[in-house]
Amino acid sequence: MAVEDKTIAIIGAGNLGTSLVNGLINSNKFLATNFILSKRKITSLSTFSEKGCVVTNNNRDAVKNADIVVIAVLPQKIDEVLEEITNSLNEKQLIISLVTGVKVQEIQTQIVSNTPIVRAMPNTAIAIRESMTCISTSPQWKEHIPIVQDIFEHVGETVIINEDQMTSATALCACGIAFFLRAIRAATQGGTEIDFHASIALKMAAQTAKGAASLLLENNSHPEDEIDKVTSPKGCTIAGLNEMEHTGFSSSFIKGITTSADKAKGLY
Repeated sequence: MAVEDKTIAIIGAGNLGTSLVNGLINSNKFLATNFILSKRKITSLSTFSEKGCVVTNNNRDAVKNADIVVIAVLPQKIDEVLEEITNSLNEKQLIISLVTGVKVQEIQTQIVSNTPIVRAMPNTAIAIRESMTCISTSPQWKEHIPIVQDIFEHVGETVIINEDQMTSATALCACGIAFFLRAIRAATQGGTEIDFHASIALKMAAQTAKGAASLLLENNSHPEDEIDKVTSPKGCTIAGLNEMEHTGFSSSFIKGITTSADKAKGLY
C-alpha cells in the first residue's frame, strides 16, 4: 500500500500536527479522508472535519483505525498518551514521534507491542511546505525510514541523521528558524535606517534572504562561492561584510547555535 493510501492518525492535533495535515492535503497527494485528528478539545478542528478528516477526542479510537500513528504532543504529555494508547497499538502499525527530546527507546519501553518507532523533527515552516525535517530511529527500525521520508518530503526537505544528533538538529533547524528571522529583522532595521519605510524594508530583506537560500539549494553551491560573485575589490559589499565580521556577526551566530544546542542537551 502506498503511503498516500494509508490512514494516518495525529495524536495531539495542535499547531504542528494540523500544519502537517494541511501540508499533506495541499500537496494533492493525500486525501483529507485519510486523516484522523485527535485532540482533547476538538472545537478548533471544525475546519478539518468540514474537509473530510475524522475528528475525535478519543486517542484509543484514533489509534485503532490507523496504519500510521503520529504523536505530536508536548514532551510532558507523552507518558500519559502512551499509557492511554498502548493497548490499541499493533506491530503492523508505524509510530512517528514528533516529540522533542524523547528517544525511541524511551517510547519502546512504555508500549506493550513491538510497534516500529521513527522520530521526525520538522520546523514551523512545515505550515507552508518548506520544512527541514530531520529523521532518525534505532537500528531495528531503519527499514521504516523511507515511509517517514516519503511523508515529510511532501512538506519540505528531509535529512536522515543518527538519533544522538537529534538534539543538535533542534538547535540548527528548529531554533534556527528564529535565528534566521532575527537576521532578517536586523536587515530590516538597517534598511529602515538607510532610506526605506519599515514595511518596504521587510519585504526587500525577506525576499533577498529567500533568494540567497535558493541560490545555495538550486546551485548546490557553497555560500562563499555566491558571496564572491557579488563582492568586488574596494566595493560596498566587502566593506559591509568586513564591518559585520569586525563586530562579531559570524561568531555571534555560531555561539547562538552552540548555546541553544547545549541548552537542549541540558548542559547550559
